[in-house]
Amino acid sequence: MVYDNSCKYLAEKYPGEFAKWLLSSESSDIQVLKTELNLDPIRADSVTFLQTSQEILHLEFQTTPKSKPPLDFRMLDYYTRLKRQYWCPIEQVIIFLQPSNSEIVFTTEYVDRRTRHEYRVIRLWEEDPAPLLTNPGLLPLATLAKTDSPNTLLKQVADQLDMIEENQERVNISTCVQLLAGLRFEKDVIRQLFREEIMQESVIYQDILQKGKLEGKQEGKQEGEVLLILRLLSRRFGAVDAETEERINQLSTTQLESLAEALLDFSNQADVIRWLENL
Repeated sequence: MVYDNSCKYLAEKYPGEFAKWLLSSESSDIQVLKTELNLDPIRADSVTFLQTSQEILHLEFQTTPKSKPPLDFRMLDYYTRLKRQYWCPIEQVIIFLQPSNSEIVFTTEYVDRRTRHEYRVIRLWEEDPAPLLTNPGLLPLATLAKTDSPNTLLKQVADQLDMIEENQERVNISTCVQLLAGLRFEKDVIRQLFREEIMQESVIYQDILQKGKLEGKQEGKQEGEVLLILRLLSRRFGAVDAETEERINQLSTTQLESLAEALLDFSNQADVIRWLENL
């Protein structure tokens, strides 16, 4: 969540800089697209859509290659929904933040029999830091770019950060720098160059705290409902097998509430399995 929020903030606050970096576009007419794509399996809170006068730039930042559904299929799913709604050229870019040897981070297309869909992949640890260092909105990403001397690169980021004149902008970008740098550097190294207390003044930091509280409440509610359902199943039908328990643990809060109601009509564990298979 922390990295998602930071990257989303940067892309939406500095859309022109991302468009220039990824599209070589100098357009000043760029809008953050608030589109209705939040149906399963879409996770609209983790992506950003930027609309220029000519096309849509779909950005997705990933710390790990794990995704459900798989990333390649998700990119196809996003593409078809965007194309249906806007019918314009769409450039899709997945930006992987952390080094990985997973085959997924080297995959640039979805293939299924006669269906083939291509998208771009950026492995940030292979990227030249130079264009990232020259743009305030891209500075936090520079901390994860290619370098033979990570500490020297972090010092360059700190120096560029000090050159930002507007105080609140400097505070907000500093927060994103420190958060993303945490993927590569030890906390003590970051503290040597950046004041941690500055983060508390940042709007992105406050947003992360607020969302963390809300998600904590939601997770607590979900865990409680899972425990209750498992307890009810155990009392009615005996011990729940590990596979069924795992599937129940993966249900959303809404699905758990539906399962709790459906339990009233179940006669055995086979009914539970059938219900789960019909989701």
